[in-house]
Order: sequence, then C-alpha cells, then structure tokens
Amino acid sequence: MNAEQGSRFDLASLFERIQERLRKNNPEISYVARLNQAGDDAVLRKIGEESIELLLAAKSGERSAMIHELADLQFHLLVWMAQAGLTLADLEGELARRANSAGKNSHS
Repeated sequence: MNAEQGSRFDLASLFERIQERLRKNNPEISYVARLNQAGDDAVLRKIGEESIELLLAAKSGERSAMIHELADLQFHLLVWMAQAGLTLADLEGELARRANSAGKNSHS
C-alpha cells in the first residue's frame, strides 16, 4: 500500500524494506537486489549520479524536480547504508551528537 492509499510512510519503514530486499536478494523482482548484485560500486555510482542531478535541480529552482531528485538520492543513500551495515540509529546518533555540540565545530 502506498501513501496515496492511506498507509503511513516514513524513512524507517523504507529502510526496513530495503534491508529485507537485500536479505532476500532476488534480482528478478527487486531493484535493490539488482543493485546489490551489480557489486559494491553500483550504488556508489548511483549516489554520485543522483547527487549531480539534485544539484542541477537545485540550480533550476524547480521545486518538483528538487523533490524528485532528493528522493532518488535519499533512496540510494539508504541502500548504501544497508549494504554497509549502517542503521538509521547510527545516522541519528551522529546528527544528535552534532546538534548537542552546536557552536563547537559542528555542522548545525
């Protein structure tokens, strides 16, 4: 069920779905599994490609293009995180650490 059909959507549920598709590793039916099977560099190339596309969309100022490219980049970052054995909690922990040290050489 997608967001338009009334189901709740969040990054955690998407990340869980990505992890599941990596575990099942069925490239015949899963884009995530195909990326995984293509080797370590496949998702990294997609991250590079989507980063450039996001930058171009940002320069254009077209909101729908920015959202579309941001979603593409975020998806591929989540795939890479799952492949690397990282979790959303790892990311949230680092962001929280930075927020808690605001003004002390952090990115917030």
